[in-house]
Order: sequence, then structure tokens, then C-alpha cells
Amino acid sequence: MKNTLLDLYRKEGTMKVLASLISIVIGLLVGAVVVLIVGLIKPNIGLKGTWDGMRIILFGVFVKGRDAAGQLAWGFNPRSWGDLLFRAAPVIMTGLSVAVAFRTGLFNIGAPGQYLMGTLATLTIALGIPSEAVPVGVIWLLAFLGGIVAGALWGAIPGMLKAFLNINEVLACIMTNWIAANLVTWAFDISNFKNVAEGTKTGYIYKTTFNGVATPKLGLDKIFPDSQVNGGILIAIVFAIGVYILMTKTTLGYQLKACGANRHAARYAGINDKRNIVLSMAIAGGLSAGGAALYWLSGNTEFFWSTYQSLPATGFNGIPVALLAVNNPIGVVFSGIFMAMLDIVGQNLTGFTAYNEYITDVIIAVIVYLSAFSLVIRSLISGRGKKKAEKPKKETQEGGQAQ
Repeated sequence: MKNTLLDLYRKEGTMKVLASLISIVIGLLVGAVVVLIVGLIKPNIGLKGTWDGMRIILFGVFVKGRDAAGQLAWGFNPRSWGDLLFRAAPVIMTGLSVAVAFRTGLFNIGAPGQYLMGTLATLTIALGIPSEAVPVGVIWLLAFLGGIVAGALWGAIPGMLKAFLNINEVLACIMTNWIAANLVTWAFDISNFKNVAEGTKTGYIYKTTFNGVATPKLGLDKIFPDSQVNGGILIAIVFAIGVYILMTKTTLGYQLKACGANRHAARYAGINDKRNIVLSMAIAGGLSAGGAALYWLSGNTEFFWSTYQSLPATGFNGIPVALLAVNNPIGVVFSGIFMAMLDIVGQNLTGFTAYNEYITDVIIAVIVYLSAFSLVIRSLISGRGKKKAEKPKKETQEGGQAQ
């Protein structure tokens, strides 16, 4: 039994999971320490506020509010959990986008631009087709697929530059990100989709519910009442399973990974490396844009069209999600939910204490850095595993010699 546990401990998959869990734990602890330091520096927070802040950092998703005595009330909060699942869906999709590219040897830092192009296509289709003439279900499907196609085409651009001109995909993605930001801003600026019905929101695009289009709840609103949850999280999970099957069970997935391992060796083996590089980035772009489609088709939020000022954080958040999951599509689901949980923790931190929600950005930053050093963490863990395995062997050998 002991040897079986040691064998399980020494497995590469176990090492990867442990490295990710260690990164998460250290990140949360660093966040708690930051909360402690800020609480001690600022007199308006006090010891009680500091203690509340530390608990929220570690267990914030379970906060229900404050009771009549002003104490934090804990337990299952359906609204927080529903909002968490709603926020997790697009992050899972962008995490899959980055993970697919990583598995094929490419760094897709262009997820924000692909996300924006998916936003443009999705909202244009969803708001542009009259729901009086076409069923809303058909409009939703067309908008979702249209967003994915737009993102795939946009993602293929840096892929082609990499494949045919050997231009670094990171540089190409950065350029396409800002081109997408300005293109989306210009397109919505001249469109008829700006919210003119409410005079204070002329810089926003109508919600898709303006046209009667919204992602079905699929009964999740009964489990998580008063939240933004919808069927988008289930769609994201289906995509994760599909990507896992594609990358591990199909010939195309094998070819994509072979190109990532060694492009020249793959070409020597008869694999079309240029085609697979373009295809990999196109798949990554489509996944990222699919995240945008799921987010905006929910009908919960309005899109602010002056995007040239900043790029969507959801696209960049796909990077730590993929790193935490070690580029495993199934792991991306769990790491995406964890990243969404940090958003909820940040909201509760701001809502129930005197702290700023951006402390959670410190946690994310620490986790990203530790995830980047996951090989070092794994080597330390595996070193301990080898020592544990060698110790019983040595004792066995000494026992045999004694006999």
C-alpha cells in the first residue's frame, strides 16, 4: 500500500497538480499577509476589520452578509455561487484558448483581441437580426457561431505570420490585439447599436435582451436564485471536454502536439507544420471569441465600446488559468472556476470591509509567477519523492545484507 502511494506521488500528473495547488495556497497566504499589513497600517480598519478581511480572502465565497450584530454571516450563498459560475464560463474559454496554443508550442497572448472580435461579431448578429422575423433561438446560435468564426479568423492571422514568415507569434498577437481594440471601437462608434434609449449610457451597446436574445438558464436559476448564472457554464464545460478529446484522442491533436514538440521533426515525419500552426491559432482564437459570445449573449451586461483605452482582462486571465491547469483542458475548468472565485472574493472584500478588491490582483500575480516556476516546484516535490522512495529500498538492501 505504501509503495502504491509512493508510485502515485511520483507520477508526473500528480506532481503537476501538487505544484498548482502549492501555487494557489501560497497566493492566498500572500493575500492574507497583504490584508494584515494594510490593516495594521490603516487605523480606520482596526483589528476586527483586518480579521474579517483575512477570512474573506481565504473563504470569501461563503460570505452571506452581516447579521444584526454586524458580524459576518457564513454559509452557502446561492447568489455568489451563481455569479461565480457565470463569470467562470468566459474565463474557461480563454483558458482553453491559451492552453491549446501552449500544447502546440505557441504562446497565444492574442486572446484579448480575439475576444474583442468575437464580441463585435456576436453583438452585431444578435442585435442586427430582427427577432420579430427570426426565432430568438436561431439568432442566439448564429451569434454564438459567428463570434467563434470571427475569433478563429482573427487568431489565424498571427498563425499565418508565424508559419509562413517566421514572425514571433507574441509580437504578432500584441499588434493584432490593439488593431482589434481600435477596429471594434470604430465599428461600434458608427453603428446603430449604441444605447440611446437611456441618455446616460450612450457609450454602451444595448444588451442582447433588447432584441429578446439571451442564453437559456437551463434550470440553474432555480439552484442559484437572484444570480446571473445561465447555461453558459455548461457550454464551456462541454467545450473543455471536446478540446480534451481533440488533443488526446485524435490524429489532429497528435499532429498539433508533434508540431509543438519539434516543428522540424514533425515536418520530417510528413506532418504539415505550417497548416497545423495556423490551425492551432485559429482554434485558439475561436475558443477565446466563444468566451466573449457566452458573456455578452447572457444579456446581463452592456458592452462599453471605447475599448481602445484598454484590453479586456478576461483575455489575459486565460494565461494564469492555463498555467494553473498545466494546459490540461479538464484542469482549465477547475482553474477557471478558481479565478472567478477570486472575483467574488474581491467583491465581498469591498462590500463587507474597508479594503479594496484589487488585493485579489496581488493574489493572481503571485499565482501567475509561481505557476511560471512550476517546473522548479515540481522538481523540489519530485526530489522529496525520490528520497522517500530510496529510503525503503535502502532499508530493504541493508536487511538483506544482514541476513
